[in-house]
Amino acid sequence: MKVYNTLSKQKEEFIPLEEGKVKMYVCGPTVYNLIHIGNARPMIVFDTVRRYMEYKGYEVNFVSNFTDVDDKIIKKAVEEGVTAQEISQRYIAECKKDMESMNVKPATTHPLATQEIDGMLEMIGTLIEKGFAYPVADGTVYFRSRKFEEYGKLSHKNLDDLQAGHRDIKVAGEEKEDSLDFVLWKPKKEGEPYWESPWCQGRPGWHIECSVMSKKYLGEEIDIHAGGEDLIFPHHENEIAQSEACNGKIFAKYWLHNGFLNIDNKKMSKSLGNFFTVREIGEKYDLQVLRFFMLSAHYRSPLNFSADLMEAAKNGLDRICNGAENLKHLAQNTQTEQMTDEETEILKGSDVFLTKFETAMDDDFNTADGISAVFELVKYSNTHTKGTSSKELLEKLFQRMKTLCDILGIILEKKEEILEEEIEQLIAERQAARKEKNFVRADEIRGILLEKGIVLEDTREGVKWKKA
Repeated sequence: MKVYNTLSKQKEEFIPLEEGKVKMYVCGPTVYNLIHIGNARPMIVFDTVRRYMEYKGYEVNFVSNFTDVDDKIIKKAVEEGVTAQEISQRYIAECKKDMESMNVKPATTHPLATQEIDGMLEMIGTLIEKGFAYPVADGTVYFRSRKFEEYGKLSHKNLDDLQAGHRDIKVAGEEKEDSLDFVLWKPKKEGEPYWESPWCQGRPGWHIECSVMSKKYLGEEIDIHAGGEDLIFPHHENEIAQSEACNGKIFAKYWLHNGFLNIDNKKMSKSLGNFFTVREIGEKYDLQVLRFFMLSAHYRSPLNFSADLMEAAKNGLDRICNGAENLKHLAQNTQTEQMTDEETEILKGSDVFLTKFETAMDDDFNTADGISAVFELVKYSNTHTKGTSSKELLEKLFQRMKTLCDILGIILEKKEEILEEEIEQLIAERQAARKEKNFVRADEIRGILLEKGIVLEDTREGVKWKKA
């Protein structure tokens, strides 16, 4: 299995630190609002990486944090006249709902920054002792970026170039040694949450949080650290500096970053009015469609979100689900149990799609090519099965399809739809109108249901329905 390592800028063979085990840390969201579709991309992508690792037999310790103390959270709390904790807890709960709707598995551990303050104080203390950090008069603690000789190795940025491009604004009373030094601890402002520390009453800088949570739940050295490419600098660069300066060991062996998400070829922003939450997308589409859309491109590629591309994703997902549904339907109605010799060969012929899928995923988790292999399997199954096919063949082809879709986090079995009481009454009324040969009323009710997004199909077995 090869993975693209941002650190080396090339694909490398994946060799875990401990055989059969993977320690993986993914930076989670700052919880001050409902998550947006930009947040959703790393969640879906790295959940899929985890699923594939587990499919390959690895025991994956997957840690993804919630940043629950931050300027944006505090601002929101002030606006609503509630505590920062109330805001963060509310949106952690909402985030977990959205993750479940996207079929993102819960992490092994979801640490909260506010519950790990003691570890942060300890790490900052060690960095000061080792000369990598220093407090100033107001109690702010800074990290000495230049003292960490490999600073810039992840982002491939040169310190002198950074210095030249950095606006060195001197704030009154600030005693920062170098404009590139970054904050590990900062003093509280009026009305903000704070913790006691040897330097001042205050709160941690953002970067130190992930270093500490990763160390506590995964150890000083981890296999994979992942997140969006916007985190490479300064967040992940600073994490490396802090962790390696403190622990004296390589922090993470492989760094994985997903590409940006654009909306109709423009950067997503509230000012452009093209900012969508996962919840808003969920009002228009099953979030399985969003997941399928996210996986239809390679995770490192920039991804463009548009209504047309979401419709294409919906149609693609329907093709796969319908193929699986067809196999289930045939299996339930066939009279033949065991495979024939010819069917054994048919099943064997489907091995090629499993191989194609694994080859794609082994090449830096190429889900786009993986999905192509699933489409080929669906087409092959449609072509080589019929009403007289054996139950054994049909079930084995279905299971093969399900195995590949499980890795992608795609749910094949459609949830049984629940009709609202009003709609159930309308269907019953339509049936009664048909019996009375009142076809005008029956057609009128069909039209009403269609407006509500319900499509009726009259079959020999009775009325079937589905959402449009």
